Amino acid sequence: MAAEPFRFAGGSGAELDGRLELPSGKPHAVALFAHCFTCTKQSVAATRIARELAERGYAVLRFDFTGLGGSGGDFANAGFVSNLRDLVAAADALAKGPGAPSLLIGHSLGGAAVLAAARDMPSVRAVVTIAAPFDVAHVLDRIKGAEAAERDGEAAVTIAGQSFRITREFIEQARGHDQAERAANLDRALMVMHSPVDAVVGIDNARQIFEAARHPKSFISLDGADHLLTEEADADYVAAIIAAWAPRY
Repeated sequence: MAAEPFRFAGGSGAELDGRLELPSGKPHAVALFAHCFTCTKQSVAATRIARELAERGYAVLRFDFTGLGGSGGDFANAGFVSNLRDLVAAADALAKGPGAPSLLIGHSLGGAAVLAAARDMPSVRAVVTIAAPFDVAHVLDRIKGAEAAERDGEAAVTIAGQSFRITREFIEQARGHDQAERAANLDRALMVMHSPVDAVVGIDNARQIFEAARHPKSFISLDGADHLLTEEADADYVAAIIAAWAPRY
């Protein structure tokens, strides 16, 4: 198994920083991983899942969304729609390298993003959401100071204990998304993974995604896991389940 840098132009044109995990032999599939809100490609979930899948024969790209981690661009002017464009750009870059992705995996808001972006990636055959919100605007509840940014056009806010600057556009990008329609018309295999004790994005979100989607669809309960999958055993379990489920597609 090996890992190598993977840099490409994102949806806004800024250079994005990624890490391509490769199996020891020829990959039997290419996967694209979308990290959680304000996380990076170095999160426990992103690194453990990508590496475990590479051990099982997948090539996996994990990358930093615009303005986060090692990626360029301005986080303040990014947002959910920006994330979707970055994912499509990542898929296009992969198609010119190891191959177009057939599997999308998204954690938390990244799960909502892969559910939305899949329709613009014809190569994708299967989608996995992990601890994903059903309503994209749910993320606004996690931003302390969002009201000031919406009122004044831009403001410093606190997200998960970290300071960021966001604009009114950032907030607007989180609204008006019909995820029920996207799930219903996904036209790909879907696996919904969620912990019943998730204190950040409640388990009811998983129910809503699952009920909106059509078959083939599966649900896996991540019993005892926290939202960020901070326990390595939980991230390894997620990777093992994905690796066992995805080959059918």
